[in-house]
Amino acid sequence: MPQSEYKAREMRAKTHEVYEYDHDENKPGKPLHILIPGGLIALATLALIAFIGYQTYLEESLSQDLGNILMLVLAPFYVGGVFLFSYGYELYNIPRALRLTAIIVFVTLAAVVIVAVLFLVLGNMKGDSGSSSNNKSSSKSSGSAKPSSKNSGLGGGLVGGAVAKRSSSIPSSSSSSGGDIFILGGGRTRVETREVTKEVIREVPKDPMPITCPFCTRSYVPVEQKYICPSCGAATPKDLIEESQMPKADDGR
Repeated sequence: MPQSEYKAREMRAKTHEVYEYDHDENKPGKPLHILIPGGLIALATLALIAFIGYQTYLEESLSQDLGNILMLVLAPFYVGGVFLFSYGYELYNIPRALRLTAIIVFVTLAAVVIVAVLFLVLGNMKGDSGSSSNNKSSSKSSGSAKPSSKNSGLGGGLVGGAVAKRSSSIPSSSSSSGGDIFILGGGRTRVETREVTKEVIREVPKDPMPITCPFCTRSYVPVEQKYICPSCGAATPKDLIEESQMPKADDGR
């Protein structure tokens, strides 16, 4: 079996040598028939191992035990594909093919370790950010739920039902008086005029008074806010609703 004249790192000259050897009918063997399938098997297996590692350590869609087992099962196929590639690349020289296989597998293993560490770090960062966001949301929800739980028994019935507005009406005085009588001289014709006043009931609207929330000291008008504090979300107590609907005392009366 002829020996290769070039080293493995001299890729351009080495590739040309392998190509010329494969197309020389006087030399035995077809190295490209081993090199190409071996390289495709190695690349496909390596891509599949990387995909499983991504799904296991970053996306966490696979359990770590299952992902590690799958990658260990695929590892011999990758080594076999690398050996076939090296065997054809070194023109059937087994010692040099084994050495090239060891170099490629070692470099690949180092790269896989680096990528796995990066996946673990990114996965931990993603988990930490998710847990911190959940803690913030839970603290916000618990803080907003305190006032409603504190006043659920007092104001629960008031929020669901509508409270009718009280309106005061001042009836106007009604009176009727006889009109003046005019008597025309010389005749019996009499013109009588009568003034009639109709009774009109006019509703005087009452502006509701603002109240102060006993929980957050926010001032607001209950009927305008649907009987719920706009600041803390607590229901308006019943006594404060009645206080806001009480008529204002007029000065001088």
